[in-house]
Amino acid sequence: MPSDSRTLLAQRLHDVRERIAAACRRAGRSPHEVTLVAVTKTVDSKIAQLLPELGIFDLGESRPQELWKKAAELPNTVRWHLVGHLQRNKIERTLPLAKWIHSVDSARLVEALEQECRKHQVHARVLLEVNASHEEAKQGFEPRQVPEIAKILSKYPHIEISGLMTMAALSDDPELARPTFAELRHLRHQLRELLGQPNALPELSMGMTNDFEVAIEEGATLVRIGSALFEGLPEAP
Repeated sequence: MPSDSRTLLAQRLHDVRERIAAACRRAGRSPHEVTLVAVTKTVDSKIAQLLPELGIFDLGESRPQELWKKAAELPNTVRWHLVGHLQRNKIERTLPLAKWIHSVDSARLVEALEQECRKHQVHARVLLEVNASHEEAKQGFEPRQVPEIAKILSKYPHIEISGLMTMAALSDDPELARPTFAELRHLRHQLRELLGQPNALPELSMGMTNDFEVAIEEGATLVRIGSALFEGLPEAP
């Protein structure tokens, strides 16, 4: 592995952490409240394996097959996050490897996860994906489905639903993402009131390279960063 890849990645991690800390200061939050998930979908395992060496153990993948591959090649200290769509026929192989599944986008998928967990007597830690940007092409629960989401939260004993996830519409202006992130935070408040559980759903997974600072200001606890870390990074030999 070229030393410049490691040096450049270390510098980029430092810069992103500084930006996270600055956003937390603006919001009156502690940086310890925000987990950086390094999304490694654009790099190979040789680059990805530098992250644990640099103190980053939360890694994300969009495709289950790529998560399987990298999980076999990286140390088991890595906490894998599936941040892309999970097909039901890939649950069995993904479940033992993924510490978090961010993208549970339907009641049907929740039911399939519950069945698989019950079969193996294990638990899954998931986030419900919400289409808070109201884009037709996006998957996920619609904000108007709050009552249905509330029922899901108490129905499946093997599923630990730890929070909500969303993606803002792509834009060069991060401020345009703010209403989407604010809506997800408001939706969590509604769900907490319906459930009568003020501490339910502690996690909000929102914010990527273009808009993670705004997401933190609106309450993100998990930010999914790829391009700011890996774009243009020298490839492994």
